[in-house]
Amino acid sequence: MSAPRTDVEQVELANTAFYEALERGDFEELSSLWLAPLDTTDDHIGGEDPHVSCVHPGWPVLNGRGEVLRSYALIMANTEYIQFFLTDVHVSVGGDTALVTCTENILSGGPAPDDSDELGPLVGQLVVATNVFRRTDDGWKLWSHHASPVLAESGEEEDEETPG
Repeated sequence: MSAPRTDVEQVELANTAFYEALERGDFEELSSLWLAPLDTTDDHIGGEDPHVSCVHPGWPVLNGRGEVLRSYALIMANTEYIQFFLTDVHVSVGGDTALVTCTENILSGGPAPDDSDELGPLVGQLVVATNVFRRTDDGWKLWSHHASPVLAESGEEEDEETPG
């Protein structure tokens, strides 16, 4: 495969690397993909913590690199198996900032039964996500990740009974 030529291609690769690191449980790789204080030289950031943030489905907002990375360490330590199938991926780049929206079709496995080496039952989940990236000297880095569950649609019968 040839090297990515456009910003959009580079952001797509950074976005894919984020999900692949999470699937592999590679905390070191995942950490390297998040924006760090030395990654930015903007006047309004001034080399300080660029205030990364993360919202996992059902969690409160996590602010700061340490808090965000701790959350991923916890997720990795407590997840036997996880796989992301990304759909509806849209990338928009404006200057040194990029926005990626996508649907995370997540397949995860719970703990194995006590008397078995097999994975526990697989569970599917549908989540929509927004990933914001910043351009750095080392490539595109995650600045913010926000994921929200997609609620199941209610049946038509329920809708008909709702007073209008």
